[in-house]
Amino acid sequence: MGTVANYASLSCRLQLKLPALRITCSSEVVVARRQVLEQVDKELARGDDKAALSLVKHSQGKPGGLQCFGAARQVPQRLYTLDELKLNQIETSSLLSPVDATLGSIERNLQLAAVLGGLASWNVLRLSSQQILYLSLGLLFLWTLDSVSFNGGIGSLVIDTIGHTFSQKYHNRVIQHEAGHFLIAYLVGILPKGYTLSSFEALKKEGSLNVQAGTAFVDFEFLEEVNTGKVSATTLNRFSCIALAGVATEYLLYGVAEGGLADINKLDMLLQGLGFTQKKADSQVRWSVLNTVLLLRRHKLARAKLAEAMSMGKSVGACLGIIEDTIDVSDI
Repeated sequence: MGTVANYASLSCRLQLKLPALRITCSSEVVVARRQVLEQVDKELARGDDKAALSLVKHSQGKPGGLQCFGAARQVPQRLYTLDELKLNQIETSSLLSPVDATLGSIERNLQLAAVLGGLASWNVLRLSSQQILYLSLGLLFLWTLDSVSFNGGIGSLVIDTIGHTFSQKYHNRVIQHEAGHFLIAYLVGILPKGYTLSSFEALKKEGSLNVQAGTAFVDFEFLEEVNTGKVSATTLNRFSCIALAGVATEYLLYGVAEGGLADINKLDMLLQGLGFTQKKADSQVRWSVLNTVLLLRRHKLARAKLAEAMSMGKSVGACLGIIEDTIDVSDI
């Protein structure tokens, strides 16, 4: 009887202690991951991209490490037809031909306002035809200067700022677009190193009108391959998916992509530079579209939480932590 009683008492104590042990282990994992992410932020702030990437890679497979980096389950690579994409509820015409209706409308309204303002000034100030000519030449000079020296940066800054200020839809779309780039990059194995959500924010961070809003990546490995003239299939697949992640996100959320034309053009230029035939380029783009859309659908909760964090200006490390906390690596 005493032996049975002692066994029962021991069993009870073990049952009570096991949950506490699990909590402790879970807490230790969280702390370890936070320390890794804080160090990643420090290395990125110092501009040491290689050190940041090394930290992420070395933490994989370890308790408190980053498990989702480059761990995405992807579709087999082969030639997919448009009908196969349609079977997966993907209309490429709504995804690969983005037209920014919001900014286009703002630009047209600004042009109309300029014309009306000019007419009003002519009536009120009684400007002579010569003065009007000089004014027109001055405006043309400023427009040319912006186009040549700043690649249209001043005009883009004005239009983008108006868009963010007066159009909540545009503001939200930009955030979701960049969250798509950020999430897909991390899942396929490219480390994001920073992001901006507006041209004005990009100007403040970079101090240049030639830099537009967007997500930046640790891409020295990609650049090394490009410089050698040989880009591996793995690297090309990663950057194809990243390039299309923004338009794919907009398509899934709004039914049509408006932003991201520059992303598509860059991908087209890359494929042309690699000497791809039209058929081979189409195959690469279709696989990338399918793979990216399926990843975004599978991890829509992570993308939504990531977008919220980015809208609050969270650090890269904090954003990576949200992805890791939201996605179960067994379901990735």
